[in-house]
Amino acid sequence: MLFARRSISGNVLTLLAVLFLLSTAPAIAGCTDAAAPAVDWRRCLQDGRDYQGADLTGAVLRDASFSRAKLAGATLARTEGQDARFTSADLAGADLTGAVLRGADFTRAALGRANLARADLRQARFFRADLRGADLTGAELAGADLSGALLDGALWVDGQKRCAADSVGTCQ
Repeated sequence: MLFARRSISGNVLTLLAVLFLLSTAPAIAGCTDAAAPAVDWRRCLQDGRDYQGADLTGAVLRDASFSRAKLAGATLARTEGQDARFTSADLAGADLTGAVLRGADFTRAALGRANLARADLRQARFFRADLRGADLTGAELAGADLSGALLDGALWVDGQKRCAADSVGTCQ
């Protein structure tokens, strides 16, 4: 009988310890969680979804896919989106200030009037993307592919130069 009590109390202590550890672990969002600041959508498929005007400030979007998603006017400032896919997505007027988007794919994405100031866009792909009127002040573009990208009126990385009309692939 004494042995049984010790075993039960040992199991209770183990259970309490596990519950304590689970309650102190950081919450991890799931792919079906609502759009919100700091949401964790890493490796999630959000293709074709409508997040127009959503606040995704500080979200974790690593390896996520937003192909054909509607993100016009959304706030994605300080997001962590390495290798995310935004192919053919609508990001017109979106705020991506300070976002880390190394290796992200923006092929054929609409980024007109988007704010990409101080964004890390190294190795990102902007093949045939629309960046007309976008703000690229302080953005890191080393290794980025701007082939066929429309840059008319974009504010270049130096914060001074406006790309001329008919600038395609390079800011003129």
